[in-house]
Amino acid sequence: GYTGEEGFEIILPASKVSDFWEALLVAGVAPIGLGARDTLRLEAGMNLYGEDMDENNTPLESGLSWTVAFKPENRDFIGRRVLQAQRDKKEHQIMVGLILRDKGVLRAHQIVSIENGGKGQITSGTFSPTLGVSIAFARLPAGKYKDVTVTIRNKQLSAQVVKPPFVRHGKACIAS
Repeated sequence: GYTGEEGFEIILPASKVSDFWEALLVAGVAPIGLGARDTLRLEAGMNLYGEDMDENNTPLESGLSWTVAFKPENRDFIGRRVLQAQRDKKEHQIMVGLILRDKGVLRAHQIVSIENGGKGQITSGTFSPTLGVSIAFARLPAGKYKDVTVTIRNKQLSAQVVKPPFVRHGKACIAS
């Protein structure tokens, strides 16, 4: 499912939905809202369209290079030349995971500063109830990073750069 955990899609006639919903509640299934779904999908390292990926950023810039089949070498597809050039030059922006080391909550559009003076931006961020820390995706200039600073309410706070996912099957995948 979109939360990174095992899920089910249930299809039934509209006339049966209310009874089915009530049966789920009686069985102890707890409903959740979009906020919980968004937190779980971020913990699972899953992008959200319009935030972490869109028509203005290539799959390589959105942490989705695994979705592009560059082989066989003669395989042609729309956008291949642009993606190939980005991959070869390694100058495109990259998507990374962040764990906030200080108190605060990482949110979309906060500015991320890197050591050489470069800047990036958080695309999605939230407090992770599973890890007990704030986590985020950020798009940064090409490079390798261990630590960055994030501007939150005019304060510079320290964050660790990690490779998502943050959580799988309820267990931490990274060291916070």
